[in-house]
Amino acid sequence: MHKALADAGFGSRRELEEWILAGRVSVNGEPAHVGQRVGPEDRIRVNGKLVQLKFQSRLPRVLVYHKPEGEIVSRDDPDGRPSVFGKLPRLKSGRWISIGRLDFNSCGLLLFTNDGGLANRMMHPRYEIDREYAVRVLGSATPEMLERLRQGVQLEDGLARFDLIAEAGGEGSNHWYRVVLSEGRNREVRRMFEAVGLMVSRLMRVRYGPVHLSPRLKRGQCRDLEPGEVQALLKLLPPERKIGPDAGFPVHGENGDGAVATPDADGDRIDLAEK
Repeated sequence: MHKALADAGFGSRRELEEWILAGRVSVNGEPAHVGQRVGPEDRIRVNGKLVQLKFQSRLPRVLVYHKPEGEIVSRDDPDGRPSVFGKLPRLKSGRWISIGRLDFNSCGLLLFTNDGGLANRMMHPRYEIDREYAVRVLGSATPEMLERLRQGVQLEDGLARFDLIAEAGGEGSNHWYRVVLSEGRNREVRRMFEAVGLMVSRLMRVRYGPVHLSPRLKRGQCRDLEPGEVQALLKLLPPERKIGPDAGFPVHGENGDGAVATPDADGDRIDLAEK
């Protein structure tokens, strides 16, 4: 049940499990239960509204967005700040699910999909999908600082380390670094640099898994991946693993805020240049 609803774009699997437990989903007039199997013949309602689910195999829709600083990755904000969702095309059914987040002062690559299963594969920590960032800091890191960031620094929510950190130039008091990590805890990149005494002044996500941000995609613009690009993305992702009912994942805010694009981290590249 929750997989079918997630695949239709109603939310993440974990979120939809919570909806089912809260009694917001019914099947054939009866309250749904987590793990319930459904098919084309079943009448499924969400919040009392009849929904039509497609059970045939189909390619998910994947949207690439170049987020500027000054936008939030949320549909609701009590302060009335601009939302990234206001820039996205409308869907005929379902909704856009953000694959990871970037904080308000961050910029760079954001991915959206209408497929909750795909979002789960790209966000869940167990899949260890790389995120790559271009980071500008005030000052420069000593060899000892760089080694600490590679080996791991203790944050309030646990140990954090970069899978890769490399110098990327800079002038005066500003220095750029290219970093890669395989998780997305809230403001993690910024907090890691702060842990060794350096302040991040800009941070930009330039890659998420095999998807790279193209310099042709200007800030505030978005585009759909072509069917061939979506198929290539699915082939490059780790195979889906069965996740138990107690293995839900938190949707953390992620890092971002940056600069010019950095060199590719590997050869598995999906170029996001506009066609």
